[in-house]
Amino acid sequence: MRDIDDPRALEDLRDLADYDAGAPPLDEETRRRGRARLLATITAQGADRTGRPAFRLTSPVRRRPVLRIALSGAVAAAVTAGVLVAVQHDRDDDGRGRTAKPPVASLPPMRNVSARTVLNGAAAYARQHEKPVSPRDDQFVYTKEIIKETDQKTGRTKTHVDENWRSVDGSRRSWIMEVGKGWWSPPLADNESMWPPQDWGTLRELPTDPERLILEIQGDFFGGKEKNTSLDAITDQEWSHIHFSLAGLLKLVPVMPEGLRPAAYEALGMVPGVKAVPNQKDAKGRVGVAITYDDPTLPEGASGYGGYFIFDPVTYAFLGFRDQRSSGDGKDMKIYTQLSYLDSWAIVDRAKEHPSAAG
Repeated sequence: MRDIDDPRALEDLRDLADYDAGAPPLDEETRRRGRARLLATITAQGADRTGRPAFRLTSPVRRRPVLRIALSGAVAAAVTAGVLVAVQHDRDDDGRGRTAKPPVASLPPMRNVSARTVLNGAAAYARQHEKPVSPRDDQFVYTKEIIKETDQKTGRTKTHVDENWRSVDGSRRSWIMEVGKGWWSPPLADNESMWPPQDWGTLRELPTDPERLILEIQGDFFGGKEKNTSLDAITDQEWSHIHFSLAGLLKLVPVMPEGLRPAAYEALGMVPGVKAVPNQKDAKGRVGVAITYDDPTLPEGASGYGGYFIFDPVTYAFLGFRDQRSSGDGKDMKIYTQLSYLDSWAIVDRAKEHPSAAG
């Protein structure tokens, strides 16, 4: 390899810069990512000739082990269907949630951006727009969620309005709805826990630094082994569980303590296999950029948990989810495409109390 000060090397670089491949010019974001990747390859110690770092993740595992947690019936059903939504919106000065209004109605063509750029942008947007909320232990978090389901076979669409009242400290029964059907969810027993946590005290203890949040999740799910102190030592199987946990946290916890949602977005951007997909429509027909996950531990063609998180391509404000749900078996099985978003949220004093009645 020639030294960069070699005049012949400089001439070669100039020739390369003048080369026209007939392709459209790269945008500035793509150029920046390319430069960063090239620099990382050049400077990485122990990198091989393909640019891969010296360490390797373990071989893919084809099945997901059982998590070391007990999900309540409500959360387990929600995780299976993947229909609930979670996003931090602006609030009125009295701390009550209000209808979400996206900043951009008509969107320009999609830019070529990475998943990490989108999720870091979403984290920055969330930090800028979130306001501290401190509900009392005896209160409830009210959410109103809109889910539009389209039967993939018939094309018929049905809209569900799900209203939930979750106990702040988990000591009271909560009212949970899923695609139009509701039930009372009892408090957890003394020997029970769940992921994602629903009580405010547990949520407040989660790290708001993205790397520490990842290591906390990894340590909780794989407690039988020595805790990792670096992301480099995390295996494919562990990354799969970490993604599952972060996606569940973001989808099933509509209101979080300050700083937790931005940290979860940034942590999600660190998961290998997370990717950005442009030109994805949300429930309101807005075109955004979606984040999804290719799980290396699943068989080829199988889809993992999480669906698509859809963001505004300009501001990176969260717009909603796209997911898939099935019902029935065999020839009677129906598959639905779900588009969902959080309409509003509030802190109220009693279950089944609407914000308008709270005064």
